[in-house]
Amino acid sequence: MVPGPTRFAVTPVHDIKSAFELFIPQSVERIILDNTNLEGRRVYGTNWKELDGTHLHAYMSVLILAGVYRSRDESTASLWDAETGRAIFRATMSLQTFHIFSRVIRFDNRETRPGRRERDKLAAIRDVWDRWVERLPLIYNPGPQVTVDERLVPFKGRCPFRQYMPNKPGKYGIKIWVVCDAQSSYAWNLQVYTGKPPGGAPEKNQGMRVVLDMTQGLRSHNITCDNFFASYSLGQELLKRKLTMVGTVRKNKPELPSALLNMQNRAVNSSKFAFTDTTTVVSYSPKKRKNVLLMSTLHHDAAVSSSDDRKPTIILDYNANKGGVDNLDKVTENVYPQLQPLSESSRLRTLLHLYQLHLCLCYLALLHLCLRYLALLHLCLRLGRNVNGARAVLQT
Repeated sequence: MVPGPTRFAVTPVHDIKSAFELFIPQSVERIILDNTNLEGRRVYGTNWKELDGTHLHAYMSVLILAGVYRSRDESTASLWDAETGRAIFRATMSLQTFHIFSRVIRFDNRETRPGRRERDKLAAIRDVWDRWVERLPLIYNPGPQVTVDERLVPFKGRCPFRQYMPNKPGKYGIKIWVVCDAQSSYAWNLQVYTGKPPGGAPEKNQGMRVVLDMTQGLRSHNITCDNFFASYSLGQELLKRKLTMVGTVRKNKPELPSALLNMQNRAVNSSKFAFTDTTTVVSYSPKKRKNVLLMSTLHHDAAVSSSDDRKPTIILDYNANKGGVDNLDKVTENVYPQLQPLSESSRLRTLLHLYQLHLCLCYLALLHLCLRYLALLHLCLRLGRNVNGARAVLQT
């Protein structure tokens, strides 16, 4: 597996627009158009005008440009205002048309949704989401270092799987598990956490299950993860797949030797190691009476750095690769295509997050394929105008 874009991605991509279209196949566009037109006929009856791909692309361009212009909390009325707004929005479609599209856009048939929702809380977007995620590993091969972590899409509206995570900036939102390349932050796999099934018990060993599910298809990679995921059992299961693991571990893990937990008479910047045939555990003391624990199936010695803090190599490698998903958060935050009328729907919020990732992955693909130097916001601006194409295509 050669790191970088796959042959599947290299062949069709020659410019910004083709890179964007690589992530959204026509089958996904067809699902969106069919269900949006179905909802449009239900709401507006015979007054509804059928939408086609040109209309959808125009709507996409508005979302892209809203992200470029940092319109996250700006009202749509101000974007279309004749005096203080931006001409490109008015040239693309009227504000009324944008509101109509935002009202009726659908990703499934709402008439059959209740039955599907009994089994799947993500039923409203499941088909589109799965088809999009399935393409991610076809387009890009991650490098030898892979990060597994969680993201929180901020959302405070009604949602059956909204999570509260006090350590995240938004605190409330939709949690998404992510597997990404540690260096480029390309999202190789994604999974929305929808909570426990209706009437079901809380999931046991969830962290282990997530890593094993989401790294299927990887070989000869190292997985970096935090203490929610890492455990001795996970490390052994990954070794069976020819994968290694480096991660922090919680102090209550039963497999940890008591000698690593005892902090009496421990010197600052000292390390204690424990070994099995396949696994290394280190206890490092950065401060008096404080220690951090890491487990690795990649390292098999007691190597430490020559710097004053004498950090173990395990910690240095963990620190170098743990930020893959966090960096993805920072990059995507700059182009979040969120507008106020869309913010109250968990269905749209999740899809907008997908769309946000789409832009950033398109950017990463282009950097490898045909553009050496291009700022992400410049790409989005050019893409918004490119996808827009012929303007004024939507008429009320």
